[in-house]
Amino acid sequence: MAFKSGIPPSEITPESVYLKRRDFMKGSVLATAALAGVPLHAAAMDLKPLDYRKASTSSPAGYFTDESQTPFDDIARYNNFYEFGLDKRDPAKYADRLQTRPWTVAIEGEVDRPGTYDLDELLKGVTLEERVYRLRCVEAWSMVVPWVGFPLSALLSRFGPTSRAKYVAFETLYAPEQMPGQKSLFSTIAWPYVEGLRMDEAMHPLTILAVGLYGRVLPNQNGAPLRLVVPWKYGFKSIKSIVKIRLQETQPPTTWSQSAPEEYGFYANVNPFVDHPRWSQRYERRLPSSLLGVNRIPTQLFNGYADQVAPLYRDMDLSRFY
Repeated sequence: MAFKSGIPPSEITPESVYLKRRDFMKGSVLATAALAGVPLHAAAMDLKPLDYRKASTSSPAGYFTDESQTPFDDIARYNNFYEFGLDKRDPAKYADRLQTRPWTVAIEGEVDRPGTYDLDELLKGVTLEERVYRLRCVEAWSMVVPWVGFPLSALLSRFGPTSRAKYVAFETLYAPEQMPGQKSLFSTIAWPYVEGLRMDEAMHPLTILAVGLYGRVLPNQNGAPLRLVVPWKYGFKSIKSIVKIRLQETQPPTTWSQSAPEEYGFYANVNPFVDHPRWSQRYERRLPSSLLGVNRIPTQLFNGYADQVAPLYRDMDLSRFY
């Protein structure tokens, strides 16, 4: 059933998760009003500045939006990262336990040069650039984030994908001693978190691996040290804290499509014309927002990136391949 006047709190997150955590609307208020507490500014968090190429209005189509950027505090405090807990504030509270160095990434499957590589070695010689992207959560809230990263295609090409590489599978770190949500009795997720893209999606120039935001190293709660960003898809596709990338011939399983296949499909393209079974996707709540000042805006097809990515899905039924 679509709710035209707003989204009930019980329909803001997957039902199995919602029933085991605090009321979402309370979290919504705290995501804005409670920011008056101790700030989480990047400098205060001792996040090191990055050497990167600044985005501008002359950047290629889609790399930059002049919409108001979501303040750093909102981005750092308001997260779905269930490895650290079910509440939106849990990642900022507990992610300091995550050890991001040393960090290795396994490259596996249909590549000429598989192996396990130290992240710092992988990043040597990489040109980092800012991409100011919209981020649209399946829960119908959104942000505008100035990521710092590099094209996923640049990384994959270094390892020589074979002709059999049709999909790319990703895996998040599994470390319950660092990620308390992975050992929570309230978790309904089969860990580790996994995601996947079709090869042409992975190689698209809008698809990046992010290592920072707002010009500084990526905060732990936002997916440090390496996360995927696919701006035309719902946020759960942009897997965080990646430790494995596997190229393969068959479509990989993904965490939410396994947990609730009738609600979360493999493609997860932002689409205002295909509602979630429990809420409408026609509108979104752009952060910062509050109960007293809801910043409600229409959702755009492919999150506003249709000109760049619609050809990837030509002749596909987007209500079937959701």
